[in-house]
Amino acid sequence: MSEERIESQWWYNDRTHQVEQGLKSPNRDHIGPFDTREEAEHALDTVARNNRKWDEDDADN
Repeated sequence: MSEERIESQWWYNDRTHQVEQGLKSPNRDHIGPFDTREEAEHALDTVARNNRKWDEDDADN
């Protein structure tokens, strides 16, 4: 992925609970990338939704 593309994406910092544009924090502290600030603001909701889906998928197998 190009540096320009990375810097235009949005990330949620799980340590500070702030949204950041570009890679400002260490990998262990952020969730993403997201295309928009709004998507990054809802990162924890997205993670929870995905976890529920994966749990349901595992239960079906």
